[in-house]
Amino acid sequence: MAGWAGRTPLAAADGAKGLSKATLAVGQGIDAALRPTGEVRYVLRPEKPGGSVSHGGLFGFAIAEPGTYRVAIGSGAWIDVLKDGKAVTSSAHGHGPACTGIRKMVDFPLAPGRYVLQIAANGEPTLPLLLTRLP
Repeated sequence: MAGWAGRTPLAAADGAKGLSKATLAVGQGIDAALRPTGEVRYVLRPEKPGGSVSHGGLFGFAIAEPGTYRVAIGSGAWIDVLKDGKAVTSSAHGHGPACTGIRKMVDFPLAPGRYVLQIAANGEPTLPLLLTRLP
């Protein structure tokens, strides 16, 4: 979780065509700049898409080694990880350690390949976020 402390800014894509400019690196935390929900064209409709005043966006990422990967965020936003347009089932959910600013953590078993991370129903236009591989 070391990447949480050294976050860099990254703008979310508003649809699949913009994913090449919104690429996450495993282990590098970001301060995600999200878009108003009405401007986002999700690859797969989120279970909790949020209302007209919420924010969301998409990020692409590549996995080289199979394993369990954790998405940590600083809010209670909805998280979906997609492979080939289908949602990957999460393996665990939890809260972050006290005093870290991490509010939610969701684990996913991932094989090598390309993925899309969808963020929905965030109350603010920015969101601290980290994708990391668990040991």
